[in-house]
Amino acid sequence: MEYTTLGDTGMTVSRICLGCMSFGDPDWRDWVLGEEEGTELVDRAVELGVNFFDTANMYSAGESERVLGEALGEYDRDEFVVATKGYFQMRDGDPNSGGLSRKAIQQELDNSLERLGMDTVDLYQTHRWDYDTPIEATIEALDEAVRHRKARYVGASSMWAHQFAEALHAADRLGLERYATMQNHYNLLYREEEREMLPLCDRESVGVIPWSPLARGWLTRPVAELDSTTRGESEEHARRHPYLEGGGDEINARVEKLADEKGVKMAQIALAWLFEQEEVDAPIVGTTSVEHLEDAVEALDISLSTSEMEYLEEPYQPVRVSGHE
Repeated sequence: MEYTTLGDTGMTVSRICLGCMSFGDPDWRDWVLGEEEGTELVDRAVELGVNFFDTANMYSAGESERVLGEALGEYDRDEFVVATKGYFQMRDGDPNSGGLSRKAIQQELDNSLERLGMDTVDLYQTHRWDYDTPIEATIEALDEAVRHRKARYVGASSMWAHQFAEALHAADRLGLERYATMQNHYNLLYREEEREMLPLCDRESVGVIPWSPLARGWLTRPVAELDSTTRGESEEHARRHPYLEGGGDEINARVEKLADEKGVKMAQIALAWLFEQEEVDAPIVGTTSVEHLEDAVEALDISLSTSEMEYLEEPYQPVRVSGHE
């Protein structure tokens, strides 16, 4: 395993963060793993040297947090960096169970900590931008969470770069805790973050932990086989992402060709490309398979030449912004 420092937090994290959206309750999504299988994945991740885990309160309506917390409860908690997120409404009929008001952050962070079985989470992230709550109110609530030792650092997820800049400026202006990380949508098939968000994060020393590094599976197999998995068949959400626009078909074909030449898997080439991006600290790799987790770790050993990087990147064309929903 390779390790890096997460932004300017000083925390050391594995270059791969295990995403836990696939843990919890299969009734939530057809492809979600039950508790036993999720625990098996966590155990293998620990064996491989992964020390960074990301979940969210809305994954399986909280069950992902519970499974992760119980799995890590078998180890020394201090050895791991655990991140979770809040924003989406958790309970029908209770609008205050979502959003980023002080009430929502306080109660939903407490609920997350209870499910995780932890007094403090290492990184608490706002899952999306809240258009109904002033950013100052959100920043004040997040600062309070850090001061009360319920979170060590705070981070954000997908939003417009101008919104993230506004949030950072508000924290600086008020002398409050600022966002230390950005969990954004970034992969070979979706590179719009290179325009503004990644340069902003670089300038502000913000850690970058991209979600969907394999484009929800669209970088793991040829275009003709995209529906060959349970998730590929059932997840209409994935089809709303513009992965096959803007040269996506050709990029997919080039990933396949390069993988064949190197005798590795398509997913490993896609991850190797992300590992080469200077702004990226640790892609969040979600999986339902121990084998695929092992493949992701092995991708750290793959080196791509400048010409190979250019070969993969050359077909890309601008696509519609996606992932802020």
